[in-house]
Amino acid sequence: MIEQLQRLPGVGPKTAQRLALHILKRSEAEVQALAQALVEAKKQVGLCRECFHLSAEPVCEICRDRQRDSSSICVVADSRDVIALEKTREYRGKYHVLGGTISPMDGIGPEQLHIQQLVRRVSQQDTKEVILAIAPSVEGETTTLYVGQLLKPFTKVTRIAFGLPMGGDLEYADEVTLARALEGRRELD
Repeated sequence: MIEQLQRLPGVGPKTAQRLALHILKRSEAEVQALAQALVEAKKQVGLCRECFHLSAEPVCEICRDRQRDSSSICVVADSRDVIALEKTREYRGKYHVLGGTISPMDGIGPEQLHIQQLVRRVSQQDTKEVILAIAPSVEGETTTLYVGQLLKPFTKVTRIAFGLPMGGDLEYADEVTLARALEGRRELD
């Protein structure tokens, strides 16, 4: 159990051991409920067919929400970034999750990401702005520039301001920093 728990991101040997011991102290019913929740989540949760955010439905709650501005699309690398941005309560448009960033060192090229689906979506809809909200790492900058160049012929392309530290991840930023980064976005040159 410790070896399996260590496979989770951010869980080292000590944390895995502490979690394992905690689980062993729980009642059998609690352990069964945890195991069942994990299995059910894996079975039921997939990707939204429109934005590629995690969803238990074919189309996620955000894409189904008619109150949201469908002319604005915020592009992020991962579903964790959608969750982080939603916590700010500042953005009321739609999202598009790329599924990662371009990283030749890791064998991830544009074809492994949901970039073509984004280009198709923007070119076929009345999109007034695409906001690139990708963490400012080397891979993030590469992805931002690549996606920005593909989308410029179709719509206004902006990026969030650099209120986030270089190499930082959106999911770890506080709500105020993310809100200011959204407010200070600028158009790509």
